[in-house]
Amino acid sequence: MNGLRVIPTWRNGRERLYVCLPDGRNIAWYDPGAARVNLLGAAHEADVLRALSPFLTGPVAVGPPPVPTPAELARLALHPDDDLAPNRPGEALLIALDRDPGPPHLLRPDPRRRALAAEQTVGEALDRMDGAGWHALHSVPLPGGDRIHHLLIGPGGLYALHALPAYKQRVTVADPRVGLGRREAQPLLRRVRADADRASYALTAEVRPALVLVGASQVTVTVPPREVRVLTDEEVGGLAGLGGVLKPADVEALHATARDRSTWARV
Repeated sequence: MNGLRVIPTWRNGRERLYVCLPDGRNIAWYDPGAARVNLLGAAHEADVLRALSPFLTGPVAVGPPPVPTPAELARLALHPDDDLAPNRPGEALLIALDRDPGPPHLLRPDPRRRALAAEQTVGEALDRMDGAGWHALHSVPLPGGDRIHHLLIGPGGLYALHALPAYKQRVTVADPRVGLGRREAQPLLRRVRADADRASYALTAEVRPALVLVGASQVTVTVPPREVRVLTDEEVGGLAGLGGVLKPADVEALHATARDRSTWARV
């Protein structure tokens, strides 16, 4: 067969190469991460492999697409407006700034932009963990206008992470209060724990709270926080090394539940 086209795409941070007929219909796709060529029709196998040959770097499995898991079927059934997986880090702040960017000239920077930068820093670190079997959701909306900055689901369990901008400031943690520089300390750890508790209720699974201090020059813990993991943004990637809590199937099932907006409607 002549005229087959190979079109590279990226989905959820993973590369896929689709093989298309001249009229645009897909007849196969190659997943380099899984080293598998998925065929929609066995009759085209030789032509598909010939078209993909410049892109194949080693042995690959060839066959029909795998049967979707219950978690995948639940995801496919979601309306796009109800799927939280496409949320960008700081999604809620990005929308708010787009609607109301604020005055063009301020003596002090808009604090929303500092908060956005912190969430983007943490979110990018979490998204890099995708290849290690973890999934991250960002700006998870909660009733009452609250939100969980980041929800991380993977082999090491579930974490609700709150990103705190602390650029070039000294941070003092004395549970439940967190102080930045010379400003009065605030009981932030109560909110961090409350977010995790609400996530645990929604997902019927243990969700551990974590506070991420972004850009802090120094961190001092005078009263160790109860249950809350306190990290700097440079330490977030270390969560990828945790394991032994959830099996891959459990991770996928919890991710499918968490990405559904309706899951969070009554917490």
